[in-house]
Amino acid sequence: MAFHDYDAILVLSFGGPEGEDEVIPFLENVTRGRGIPRERLAKVGEHYFHFGGVSPINAQNRELIANIEAELTARGIDLPVYFGNRNWYPFAAETAEQMLADGHRNPLVFATSAWGGYSACRQYDEDIQRLREVTPELNYTKLWQFYGHPVFVQLIADKLRAAVERAPEGATVLFTAHSVPTAADAAAGGAEDPHLYSRQVAEAARLVAAEAGVSDYEVVWQSRSGNPATPWLEPDVVDRTRELHGEGKLQHLICVPIGFITDHMEVVWDLDTELKQACDEIGVSFERVGTVGLEPAFASMIVDLVEAVATDVKPQTLSSVDTLGCTVNGEPCKVDCCAPVRPTHGGNQ
Repeated sequence: MAFHDYDAILVLSFGGPEGEDEVIPFLENVTRGRGIPRERLAKVGEHYFHFGGVSPINAQNRELIANIEAELTARGIDLPVYFGNRNWYPFAAETAEQMLADGHRNPLVFATSAWGGYSACRQYDEDIQRLREVTPELNYTKLWQFYGHPVFVQLIADKLRAAVERAPEGATVLFTAHSVPTAADAAAGGAEDPHLYSRQVAEAARLVAAEAGVSDYEVVWQSRSGNPATPWLEPDVVDRTRELHGEGKLQHLICVPIGFITDHMEVVWDLDTELKQACDEIGVSFERVGTVGLEPAFASMIVDLVEAVATDVKPQTLSSVDTLGCTVNGEPCKVDCCAPVRPTHGGNQ
């Protein structure tokens, strides 16, 4: 398909509440089919209520879209950018109907996750399949994953390098991403490519650390939810921080939220609130490295992906971890790639 045949971009994301009265309905959407009682959801939603019921994610996606629009304009590319969510307004299905009404037929889809795995990738593919059912007239093409893209790596590395330069000697660097059940991670990528999600996170951390000149670091996990008896990827970032302090190995912590493109709830609550509180309690200084999704260069990377897919050129990557199951130029994933393993988490991937 030639570049001029694509006629819109859909930014597809997780969604989040924008007021206290929206928190429980939003969480009901996130957890639909899991039988979680409303009282439990009120407990789960405490971190949203802490911020007045407002998740930062929607506002951040709107800013990202404005950056993409500016980059498209600068390159002379005439593609309107739409915004749709899985779990809250603006719902992706309603956005798809608007794209159809506006006369579009071949939208590109940018999912706001860099990773493979069920929750980070395949679930977005399922979203797109539902959109195809709602608007069969539209031909959706999902853009490539970008965890190993040199711009993504460079942007995070620049922020990490600056944090290291500000830190006292001997600072500890922890890369963190959203945890998932170990069974889900084992299934990610299918039988031919297991543990795709955790391997991609480890690969991205390796690339960023090398670019930033950091030789000593660890990959940890955060934001687990669900049944405490279900094994999830470990160690947890707060648990590991306390453990390192107990071993006398931690004076200053630099936390890199490599799994998240913007400062949404898993960042501002799990890291800026809970992890910061843990560091204060044990007397450890702390810096959380900024996310990169609202940098103009990140929007430029997205437009690079648009141009690459639209001209049948494989996008750039520094990664040595192949993504056997990723959607490429509209071709579907393998049937057994990243199959859901219940219960899955409900994080803002």
